[in-house]
Amino acid sequence: MPSNTNDSANKALLPAGLRDVLPPEAAFESDVVSTLIACFVSHGYARVRPPLIEFEESLLGAAGAATASETFRLMDPVSQRMMGLRSDITVQVARIATTRLGNAPRPLRLCYAGQVLRVKGTQLRPERQFGQAGVELIGSDAVAADAELVMLAVEALEDLGLGGLSVDLNMPTLVPAVCAEFGIGDGVPSRLRAALDHKDATAVAAEGGEAASTLGALLEAAGPAEKALAALHGLALPGAAAAERDRLTEGVEHLRGQAPAIKLTIDPVEHRGFEYHTGMCFTLFAGTVHGELGRGGRYLAGADVNDSGGEPATGFTLFMDTVLRALPRPEAARRLFLPAGTPASEGARLRGDGWVTVSGLDEVADVPAEARRLECSHALVQGKIVSVT
Repeated sequence: MPSNTNDSANKALLPAGLRDVLPPEAAFESDVVSTLIACFVSHGYARVRPPLIEFEESLLGAAGAATASETFRLMDPVSQRMMGLRSDITVQVARIATTRLGNAPRPLRLCYAGQVLRVKGTQLRPERQFGQAGVELIGSDAVAADAELVMLAVEALEDLGLGGLSVDLNMPTLVPAVCAEFGIGDGVPSRLRAALDHKDATAVAAEGGEAASTLGALLEAAGPAEKALAALHGLALPGAAAAERDRLTEGVEHLRGQAPAIKLTIDPVEHRGFEYHTGMCFTLFAGTVHGELGRGGRYLAGADVNDSGGEPATGFTLFMDTVLRALPRPEAARRLFLPAGTPASEGARLRGDGWVTVSGLDEVADVPAEARRLECSHALVQGKIVSVT
């Protein structure tokens, strides 16, 4: 094989989890992001654009610490300080809200879209670089704020034409509250946490100590929202845990009042991906695609390294790789070949009629053949539009 062929192949090789996005997918993704942002903006969320990279201490402080294992790091040759390449945009928007926009009226509504890069992919998401789009609502602890975010996420996805959506509600603070009430150490012991994550009732019974019965009942309560809430209210939950349950109940009531038909489920023990969250969280799914369309929930914006202080906030992130897989492929654009010498005014008129025009640069003997070579569906032949397919 010639060496130049090997060189070309090597130049096209990319690291695992990274890929070139080619036509027409690149334009399709851009259009989808524009639709989402338009929906967010119409609800009063102003767009911000954080940098791809920033100093490690600001990117990975407080809530950002949960993304530390997913973050690429490098040395800034100018300041000689360590920097991180963002693996999630939420923490950046929270930083903007509590610093540069610290004096802006609350509640503060912000939205964003951009690319993130992670150290490694997962089984469900092997991509290491993908797009995110989302919103953050900072400065309100109201249940109405939680409900607004869920409804906005659903509306934005429906604007794309996605149907069959479901929302899985979680309260990642519920299990820690139960464990604290029963005096099970600081937080949730790792072996008990693993048992809950794997929905292993036998292991929960073995590791849960005095809380085993209550935790087992929480495990069994997962399911459709009304059924799950009935089960949760049938439990004699201790103080703080009962308050968490009541907050979740209020959130469901808000959602049912605004969208009675929305499909809601509850998983009282789920916490994976919600490690820094402080209240009601949610994950979005669609029956047409495997994996999460997005997730969000309540957290403290601007909290210190001990997760104290900070402003109440809630937000969500949509994962563009999954969203794009859930959508039907776009129809091919109507591409019209314009022979060399076609007046510029004629091209402008045709583009105004909705055509994508491809101008010839040299005169050719066979205009239809040249149009097909350039992947056009139509050509302008003697002033008339003709199909060449």
